[in-house]
Amino acid sequence: MATFRQGVEAAIPALRRYARALTRNADSADDLVQDTLVRALRSEHLFHGGELRSWLYTILCNLNRNRLRSLARRPVLSPLEEDDAPDLAGPEAGGRDIARALATLAEEQREALLLVVLEGLSYREVADVQGVPIGTVMSRLARARVQIKSYLDGERPALRCVK
Repeated sequence: MATFRQGVEAAIPALRRYARALTRNADSADDLVQDTLVRALRSEHLFHGGELRSWLYTILCNLNRNRLRSLARRPVLSPLEEDDAPDLAGPEAGGRDIARALATLAEEQREALLLVVLEGLSYREVADVQGVPIGTVMSRLARARVQIKSYLDGERPALRCVK
């Protein structure tokens, strides 16, 4: 029991980093991590061994999907910042471009890419976290990389058919 709680506590910095990358908002990320920790500690009896970090990421991803569903029901207002101008140059402009490129990705693609690149999880661990086959993870990563590259190269995004 003590080792479980120590493992959860050790994973907090990684959970916060991943949540901030997913939500792009420090307050939302902190709330998401707190909800993840509460759910994990309440559900300790459901953890039957294995990779604790993957289990925590699964909880966080599921809570984030629930958050996105509830946000989709209400309009999102975001103020324009002075540094949102597209013609800014300098070292900080590259970071904004990558952040904008990540924002254009589908949620599943962004989750997979961040888990691999930011958190260093293996494809198998990402597949377990997302609850999909490893081939689906590879496909999501390939599509995400192509889309980010085309965005950074200045190409127009491809239109998606929505039924």
